[in-house]
Amino acid sequence: MNQRCLHTATLLLPAPQVAPETWACVACDQFTAQPEYWRNAEALVGDAPSALRIILPEAYLPSAAERIPAIHQTMRRYLAQGVLREAVTDGFVLVQRRTEAGVSLGLVGVIDLEAYDYHAGSQSPVRATEGTIEDRIPPRLAVRRGAALETSHVLLLIDDPAMTVLEPLAARADRLPKLYDFPLMLGGGRLTGHAVTAPADVQGVFAALDALWQRQAEGIRFAVGDGNHSLATAKAYWQACKANLSQGDLATHPARYAMVEVQNIHSPALVFEPIHRVLFGFDGDDLLPELESYAAAHGMNLADGEAGQRVTIVYEGKEVTLSIAGSRHPLAVGTVQAFLDAWMAAHPTTTLDYVHGEAAARTLAQQPNTVAFLLPAMDKAALLPAVQQLGALPRKTFSMGEAHQKRYYMEARALA
Repeated sequence: MNQRCLHTATLLLPAPQVAPETWACVACDQFTAQPEYWRNAEALVGDAPSALRIILPEAYLPSAAERIPAIHQTMRRYLAQGVLREAVTDGFVLVQRRTEAGVSLGLVGVIDLEAYDYHAGSQSPVRATEGTIEDRIPPRLAVRRGAALETSHVLLLIDDPAMTVLEPLAARADRLPKLYDFPLMLGGGRLTGHAVTAPADVQGVFAALDALWQRQAEGIRFAVGDGNHSLATAKAYWQACKANLSQGDLATHPARYAMVEVQNIHSPALVFEPIHRVLFGFDGDDLLPELESYAAAHGMNLADGEAGQRVTIVYEGKEVTLSIAGSRHPLAVGTVQAFLDAWMAAHPTTTLDYVHGEAAARTLAQQPNTVAFLLPAMDKAALLPAVQQLGALPRKTFSMGEAHQKRYYMEARALA
Protein backbone atom coordinates (compact mmCIF):
# COMPACT_ATOMS: atom_id res chain seq x y z
CA MET A 1 0.00 0.00 0.00
CA ASN A 2 3.02 2.28 0.56
CA GLN A 3 3.50 1.91 -3.22
CA ARG A 4 7.24 1.60 -2.62
CA CYS A 5 7.51 5.39 -2.39
CA LEU A 6 9.26 5.95 0.94
CA HIS A 7 12.17 3.79 2.05
CA THR A 8 14.57 3.51 4.92
CA ALA A 9 18.18 4.47 4.23
CA THR A 10 21.75 4.44 5.44
CA LEU A 11 22.36 8.01 6.56
CA LEU A 12 25.59 9.76 7.46
CA LEU A 13 26.13 12.43 10.11
CA PRO A 14 29.15 14.50 11.16
CA ALA A 15 31.63 12.61 13.33
CA PRO A 16 31.78 13.52 17.04
CA GLN A 17 34.77 15.83 16.52
CA VAL A 18 32.78 17.96 14.01
CA ALA A 19 30.77 20.82 15.50
CA PRO A 20 27.17 20.52 14.30
CA GLU A 21 26.68 24.27 14.75
CA THR A 22 29.06 24.95 11.88
CA TRP A 23 28.24 21.81 9.91
CA ALA A 24 24.53 22.50 9.30
CA CYS A 25 23.60 25.29 6.89
CA VAL A 26 20.39 26.53 5.32
CA ALA A 27 18.99 25.41 1.95
CA CYS A 28 20.94 26.54 -1.11
CA ASP A 29 17.97 28.30 -2.73
CA GLN A 30 17.52 30.83 0.07
CA PHE A 31 18.83 34.41 0.30
CA THR A 32 19.63 34.42 -3.42
CA ALA A 33 19.46 38.22 -3.56
CA GLN A 34 21.18 38.67 -0.19
CA PRO A 35 24.79 37.52 -0.60
CA GLU A 36 25.62 39.07 2.78
CA TYR A 37 23.81 36.13 4.42
CA TRP A 38 26.18 33.69 2.75
CA ARG A 39 29.19 35.84 3.61
CA ASN A 40 28.11 35.72 7.25
CA ALA A 41 27.77 31.93 7.03
CA GLU A 42 31.25 31.70 5.48
CA ALA A 43 32.68 33.78 8.31
CA LEU A 44 31.02 31.59 10.96
CA VAL A 45 32.24 28.36 9.37
CA GLY A 46 35.81 29.46 8.70
CA ASP A 47 37.96 26.39 8.08
CA ALA A 48 35.65 23.99 9.95
CA PRO A 49 34.05 21.06 8.09
CA SER A 50 30.62 22.16 6.92
CA ALA A 51 27.77 21.23 4.62
CA LEU A 52 28.31 24.74 3.27
CA ARG A 53 31.36 23.35 1.43
CA ILE A 54 29.43 20.59 -0.36
CA ILE A 55 26.50 22.63 -1.68
CA LEU A 56 26.19 25.38 -4.28
CA PRO A 57 24.24 28.36 -2.89
CA GLU A 58 22.22 29.83 -5.72
CA ALA A 59 23.58 33.25 -4.80
CA TYR A 60 26.85 31.93 -6.31
CA LEU A 61 25.41 30.48 -9.53
CA PRO A 62 27.46 32.88 -11.70
CA SER A 63 30.64 31.22 -10.40
CA ALA A 64 29.27 27.66 -10.53
CA ALA A 65 31.89 26.42 -13.01
CA GLU A 66 34.72 27.25 -10.61
CA ARG A 67 32.93 26.07 -7.46
CA ILE A 68 31.62 22.66 -8.54
CA PRO A 69 35.02 20.89 -8.83
CA ALA A 70 35.89 22.10 -5.33
CA ILE A 71 32.53 20.81 -4.05
CA HIS A 72 33.19 17.34 -5.47
CA GLN A 73 36.73 17.31 -4.11
CA THR A 74 35.51 18.29 -0.65
CA MET A 75 32.92 15.52 -0.66
CA ARG A 76 35.59 12.94 -1.37
CA ARG A 77 37.90 14.42 1.26
CA TYR A 78 35.19 14.40 3.92
CA LEU A 79 34.56 10.71 3.27
CA ALA A 80 38.27 9.85 3.23
CA GLN A 81 39.00 11.76 6.44
CA GLY A 82 36.02 10.42 8.37
CA VAL A 83 34.30 13.79 8.68
CA LEU A 84 31.04 11.91 8.11
CA ARG A 85 30.16 8.60 9.68
CA GLU A 86 27.33 6.11 9.29
CA ALA A 87 24.77 7.03 11.94
CA VAL A 88 21.61 5.23 10.78
CA THR A 89 21.46 1.91 8.97
CA ASP A 90 18.21 0.84 7.32
CA GLY A 91 16.19 3.42 9.19
CA PHE A 92 14.90 6.97 9.39
CA VAL A 93 15.77 10.08 11.35
CA LEU A 94 13.00 11.79 13.30
CA VAL A 95 13.70 15.53 13.13
CA GLN A 96 12.31 18.10 15.56
CA ARG A 97 12.94 21.73 14.60
CA ARG A 98 12.19 24.54 17.03
CA THR A 99 11.70 28.02 15.59
CA GLU A 100 9.51 31.00 16.44
CA ALA A 101 6.75 29.22 14.46
CA GLY A 102 6.75 26.30 16.90
CA VAL A 103 8.08 22.73 16.76
CA SER A 104 7.95 21.09 13.34
CA LEU A 105 8.35 17.34 12.89
CA GLY A 106 9.99 15.54 9.99
CA LEU A 107 11.06 12.06 9.01
CA VAL A 108 14.23 11.75 6.93
CA GLY A 109 14.46 8.82 4.54
CA VAL A 110 14.65 8.27 0.79
CA ILE A 111 12.04 8.37 -1.93
CA ASP A 112 11.98 6.08 -4.95
CA LEU A 113 12.36 8.34 -7.98
CA GLU A 114 10.44 5.83 -10.09
CA ALA A 115 7.36 6.96 -8.12
CA TYR A 116 7.92 10.65 -8.99
CA ASP A 117 7.36 12.64 -12.17
CA TYR A 118 7.56 16.43 -12.26
CA HIS A 119 6.14 16.88 -15.76
CA ALA A 120 2.78 18.57 -16.34
CA GLY A 121 -0.16 16.19 -16.11
CA SER A 122 1.70 13.70 -13.94
CA GLN A 123 -0.39 11.23 -11.93
CA SER A 124 2.57 9.84 -10.01
CA PRO A 125 2.27 9.05 -6.28
CA VAL A 126 4.96 11.67 -5.55
CA ARG A 127 3.79 14.88 -7.17
CA ALA A 128 5.41 18.24 -7.89
CA THR A 129 3.43 21.19 -6.52
CA GLU A 130 4.85 23.87 -8.81
CA GLY A 131 5.88 24.20 -12.42
CA THR A 132 9.47 23.21 -13.09
CA ILE A 133 11.79 25.75 -14.70
CA GLU A 134 13.83 23.51 -16.95
CA ASP A 135 16.83 25.85 -17.15
CA ARG A 136 17.25 25.66 -13.37
CA ILE A 137 18.11 21.95 -13.59
CA PRO A 138 21.50 22.02 -15.43
CA PRO A 139 23.55 23.80 -12.73
CA ARG A 140 22.09 21.54 -10.05
CA LEU A 141 22.70 18.52 -12.29
CA ALA A 142 26.34 19.55 -12.65
CA VAL A 143 26.67 19.33 -8.85
CA ARG A 144 24.94 15.95 -8.62
CA ARG A 145 26.82 14.43 -11.54
CA GLY A 146 30.08 13.15 -10.08
CA ALA A 147 29.04 13.86 -6.48
CA ALA A 148 30.06 11.33 -3.85
CA LEU A 149 27.49 12.62 -1.38
CA GLU A 150 23.89 13.76 -1.33
CA THR A 151 22.50 16.33 1.06
CA SER A 152 18.91 17.46 0.77
CA HIS A 153 16.48 20.24 1.54
CA VAL A 154 13.55 18.46 -0.16
CA LEU A 155 10.41 18.43 2.00
CA LEU A 156 7.55 16.08 1.11
CA LEU A 157 4.10 16.72 2.53
CA ILE A 158 1.52 14.21 3.67
CA ASP A 159 -2.12 15.13 4.28
CA ASP A 160 -2.59 13.69 7.77
CA PRO A 161 -5.15 15.78 9.69
CA ALA A 162 -5.51 13.09 12.39
CA MET A 163 -1.72 13.25 12.93
CA THR A 164 -1.18 9.49 12.83
CA VAL A 165 2.26 9.12 11.18
CA LEU A 166 4.85 11.50 12.64
CA GLU A 167 3.25 12.63 15.85
CA PRO A 168 3.11 9.20 17.57
CA LEU A 169 6.86 8.85 16.94
CA ALA A 170 7.52 12.26 18.45
CA ALA A 171 5.45 11.36 21.52
CA ARG A 172 7.97 8.65 22.37
CA ALA A 173 11.08 10.41 21.09
CA ASP A 174 12.72 10.14 24.53
CA ARG A 175 12.86 6.37 23.97
CA LEU A 176 14.62 6.70 20.62
CA PRO A 177 18.42 7.03 20.31
CA LYS A 178 19.32 10.73 20.17
CA LEU A 179 21.64 11.64 17.29
CA TYR A 180 22.03 15.40 17.73
CA ASP A 181 20.59 18.42 19.54
CA PHE A 182 22.05 21.87 18.87
CA PRO A 183 21.30 25.48 17.87
CA LEU A 184 21.37 26.26 14.16
CA MET A 185 23.45 29.13 12.82
CA LEU A 186 22.11 32.57 11.95
CA GLY A 187 18.78 32.35 13.72
CA GLY A 188 17.69 28.99 12.38
CA GLY A 189 16.31 27.72 15.69
CA ARG A 190 17.23 24.42 17.31
CA LEU A 191 17.50 21.00 15.62
CA THR A 192 17.09 17.64 17.35
CA GLY A 193 17.35 14.26 15.66
CA HIS A 194 16.52 10.73 16.83
CA ALA A 195 17.24 7.44 15.07
CA VAL A 196 14.25 5.34 14.00
CA THR A 197 15.80 1.93 13.42
CA ALA A 198 13.99 -0.56 15.66
CA PRO A 199 11.96 -2.90 13.41
CA ALA A 200 8.76 -2.18 15.35
CA ASP A 201 9.19 1.58 14.88
CA VAL A 202 10.04 1.30 11.18
CA GLN A 203 7.10 -1.00 10.50
CA GLY A 204 4.91 1.32 12.54
CA VAL A 205 5.73 4.14 10.11
CA PHE A 206 4.83 2.02 7.10
CA ALA A 207 1.63 0.74 8.74
CA ALA A 208 0.56 4.31 9.57
CA LEU A 209 1.20 5.38 5.97
CA ASP A 210 -0.76 2.39 4.65
CA ALA A 211 -3.71 3.32 6.87
CA LEU A 212 -3.47 6.94 5.73
CA TRP A 213 -3.59 5.96 2.05
CA GLN A 214 -6.60 3.75 2.69
CA ARG A 215 -8.49 6.74 4.08
CA GLN A 216 -7.67 8.93 1.09
CA ALA A 217 -9.02 8.62 -2.43
CA GLU A 218 -6.59 11.07 -4.06
CA GLY A 219 -3.75 9.73 -6.13
CA ILE A 220 -1.19 11.97 -4.41
CA ARG A 221 0.73 10.23 -1.66
CA PHE A 222 3.47 12.82 -1.18
CA ALA A 223 3.45 16.42 -2.46
CA VAL A 224 6.74 18.28 -2.83
CA GLY A 225 6.49 21.18 -0.41
CA ASP A 226 10.04 22.43 -0.83
CA GLY A 227 12.93 21.57 -3.12
CA ASN A 228 10.87 20.97 -6.27
CA HIS A 229 13.84 21.71 -8.52
CA SER A 230 16.29 19.70 -6.44
CA LEU A 231 14.05 16.64 -6.67
CA ALA A 232 13.57 17.24 -10.40
CA THR A 233 17.36 17.30 -10.72
CA ALA A 234 17.66 13.98 -8.88
CA LYS A 235 15.08 12.52 -11.27
CA ALA A 236 16.95 13.83 -14.32
CA TYR A 237 20.19 12.34 -13.00
CA TRP A 238 18.53 8.98 -12.39
CA GLN A 239 17.04 8.95 -15.89
CA ALA A 240 20.54 9.43 -17.31
CA CYS A 241 22.08 6.80 -15.02
CA LYS A 242 19.56 4.02 -15.54
CA ALA A 243 20.06 3.96 -19.29
CA ASN A 244 23.46 2.37 -18.68
CA LEU A 245 22.56 -0.04 -15.87
CA SER A 246 21.97 -3.75 -15.94
CA GLN A 247 18.58 -5.08 -14.91
CA GLY A 248 20.05 -6.28 -11.64
CA ASP A 249 21.42 -2.86 -10.72
CA LEU A 250 18.24 -0.91 -11.46
CA ALA A 251 16.64 -1.63 -8.08
CA THR A 252 19.67 -0.95 -5.91
CA HIS A 253 21.60 1.86 -7.54
CA PRO A 254 21.90 4.82 -5.09
CA ALA A 255 20.87 7.32 -7.78
CA ARG A 256 17.42 5.73 -7.97
CA TYR A 257 16.63 7.25 -4.58
CA ALA A 258 16.65 10.80 -3.25
CA MET A 259 16.92 11.86 0.37
CA VAL A 260 13.86 13.74 1.65
CA GLU A 261 12.21 14.90 4.84
CA VAL A 262 8.52 14.04 5.21
CA GLN A 263 6.31 16.55 7.04
CA ASN A 264 2.61 16.75 7.85
CA ILE A 265 0.93 19.69 6.13
CA HIS A 266 -1.39 20.03 9.15
CA SER A 267 1.41 20.75 11.60
CA PRO A 268 0.67 24.05 13.40
CA ALA A 269 4.36 24.95 13.06
CA LEU A 270 4.21 24.65 9.28
CA VAL A 271 3.35 28.14 8.06
CA PHE A 272 2.85 28.90 4.40
CA GLU A 273 4.40 32.19 3.30
CA PRO A 274 4.09 33.82 -0.11
CA ILE A 275 7.12 34.10 -2.38
CA HIS A 276 7.34 37.65 -3.67
CA ARG A 277 8.65 38.78 -7.05
CA VAL A 278 11.28 41.52 -7.33
CA LEU A 279 11.98 42.97 -10.76
CA PHE A 280 15.32 44.67 -11.38
CA GLY A 281 16.12 47.13 -14.14
CA PHE A 282 12.90 49.05 -14.74
CA ASP A 283 11.09 52.04 -13.26
CA GLY A 284 7.86 51.35 -11.38
CA ASP A 285 6.09 54.45 -12.71
CA ASP A 286 6.68 53.17 -16.24
CA LEU A 287 5.75 49.57 -15.38
CA LEU A 288 2.29 50.23 -13.93
CA PRO A 289 0.76 51.50 -17.21
CA GLU A 290 2.11 48.42 -18.97
CA LEU A 291 0.51 46.18 -16.34
CA GLU A 292 -2.78 47.99 -16.88
CA SER A 293 -2.52 47.50 -20.66
CA TYR A 294 -1.74 43.79 -20.19
CA ALA A 295 -4.75 43.37 -17.89
CA ALA A 296 -7.09 45.09 -20.33
CA ALA A 297 -5.81 42.98 -23.22
CA HIS A 298 -6.50 39.81 -21.23
CA GLY A 299 -9.98 40.69 -20.00
CA MET A 300 -8.97 41.75 -16.50
CA ASN A 301 -9.84 44.81 -14.45
CA LEU A 302 -7.52 46.57 -12.00
CA ALA A 303 -8.95 48.54 -9.09
CA ASP A 304 -8.22 49.53 -5.51
CA GLY A 305 -11.11 47.52 -4.07
CA GLU A 306 -11.31 44.46 -1.84
CA ALA A 307 -12.69 41.99 -4.39
CA GLY A 308 -10.43 39.97 -6.66
CA GLN A 309 -6.79 38.99 -6.37
CA ARG A 310 -4.84 41.48 -4.28
CA VAL A 311 -1.28 42.42 -5.20
CA THR A 312 0.81 45.17 -3.62
CA ILE A 313 3.42 46.83 -5.82
CA VAL A 314 6.27 48.64 -4.05
CA TYR A 315 9.04 50.72 -5.59
CA GLU A 316 11.27 53.59 -4.41
CA GLY A 317 9.10 54.65 -1.50
CA LYS A 318 5.80 54.24 -3.37
CA GLU A 319 3.14 51.59 -2.79
CA VAL A 320 0.05 50.61 -4.77
CA THR A 321 -2.35 47.80 -3.87
CA LEU A 322 -4.39 46.45 -6.77
CA SER A 323 -7.37 44.15 -6.89
CA ILE A 324 -7.30 42.06 -10.07
CA ALA A 325 -10.65 40.75 -11.31
CA GLY A 326 -11.34 38.51 -14.28
CA SER A 327 -8.06 36.57 -14.39
CA ARG A 328 -8.05 33.10 -15.89
CA HIS A 329 -5.56 32.09 -13.20
CA PRO A 330 -7.15 31.00 -9.91
CA LEU A 331 -4.31 32.43 -7.79
CA ALA A 332 -2.79 35.91 -7.73
CA VAL A 333 0.67 34.44 -8.11
CA GLY A 334 -0.34 32.87 -11.43
CA THR A 335 -1.70 36.16 -12.72
CA VAL A 336 1.43 38.09 -11.76
CA GLN A 337 3.77 35.43 -13.10
CA ALA A 338 1.96 35.27 -16.43
CA PHE A 339 2.30 39.04 -16.80
CA LEU A 340 5.98 39.02 -15.86
CA ASP A 341 6.78 36.13 -18.22
CA ALA A 342 5.20 37.94 -21.15
CA TRP A 343 6.55 41.37 -20.21
CA MET A 344 10.14 40.22 -19.59
CA ALA A 345 10.27 38.47 -22.96
CA ALA A 346 9.99 41.96 -24.46
CA HIS A 347 12.43 43.48 -21.95
CA PRO A 348 15.46 41.13 -21.94
CA THR A 349 17.69 43.49 -19.96
CA THR A 350 15.55 43.15 -16.84
CA THR A 351 15.96 40.37 -14.25
CA LEU A 352 13.59 38.76 -11.78
CA ASP A 353 14.22 37.25 -8.37
CA TYR A 354 11.94 35.23 -6.10
CA VAL A 355 12.23 36.58 -2.58
CA HIS A 356 11.17 34.94 0.69
CA GLY A 357 9.95 37.44 3.26
CA GLU A 358 8.09 40.71 2.79
CA ALA A 359 10.71 42.71 4.67
CA ALA A 360 13.47 41.51 2.34
CA ALA A 361 11.38 42.33 -0.75
CA ARG A 362 10.58 45.79 0.56
CA THR A 363 14.24 46.46 1.30
CA LEU A 364 15.24 45.53 -2.24
CA ALA A 365 12.48 47.72 -3.66
CA GLN A 366 14.14 50.78 -2.14
CA GLN A 367 16.81 50.56 -4.83
CA PRO A 368 16.39 52.58 -8.04
CA ASN A 369 14.64 50.79 -10.92
CA THR A 370 13.51 47.95 -8.68
CA VAL A 371 9.87 46.86 -8.31
CA ALA A 372 8.54 44.38 -5.75
CA PHE A 373 5.28 42.48 -6.24
CA LEU A 374 4.04 41.47 -2.79
CA LEU A 375 1.69 38.48 -2.98
CA PRO A 376 -0.85 37.02 -0.53
CA ALA A 377 -0.23 33.76 1.32
CA MET A 378 -1.88 30.55 0.15
CA ASP A 379 -4.15 28.52 2.44
CA LYS A 380 -2.05 25.42 3.06
CA ALA A 381 -5.13 23.21 3.46
CA ALA A 382 -5.95 23.97 -0.17
CA LEU A 383 -2.58 22.82 -1.54
CA LEU A 384 -3.08 19.11 -2.15
CA PRO A 385 -6.65 19.48 -3.49
CA ALA A 386 -5.41 22.24 -5.82
CA VAL A 387 -2.56 20.09 -7.13
CA GLN A 388 -4.92 17.14 -7.54
CA GLN A 389 -7.40 19.30 -9.51
CA LEU A 390 -5.16 21.77 -11.37
CA GLY A 391 -1.82 19.98 -11.58
CA ALA A 392 1.40 21.79 -10.70
CA LEU A 393 0.85 25.34 -9.50
CA PRO A 394 2.76 28.33 -10.87
CA ARG A 395 6.44 28.21 -9.96
CA LYS A 396 7.36 29.71 -6.61
CA THR A 397 3.75 29.85 -5.42
CA PHE A 398 4.46 29.44 -1.72
CA SER A 399 7.21 29.03 0.81
CA MET A 400 7.01 26.85 3.89
CA GLY A 401 8.17 29.40 6.45
CA GLU A 402 10.56 32.31 6.17
CA ALA A 403 13.99 31.89 4.59
CA HIS A 404 15.80 31.28 7.91
CA GLN A 405 13.22 28.60 8.80
CA LYS A 406 14.01 26.45 5.77
CA ARG A 407 15.50 23.00 6.15
CA TYR A 408 19.17 22.97 7.12
CA TYR A 409 21.49 20.38 5.61
CA MET A 410 22.42 17.91 8.35
CA GLU A 411 22.18 14.31 7.14
CA ALA A 412 24.08 13.06 4.13
CA ARG A 413 23.97 9.94 1.99
CA ALA A 414 26.58 8.21 -0.14
CA LEU A 415 25.81 8.40 -3.86
CA ALA A 416 28.77 6.42 -5.11
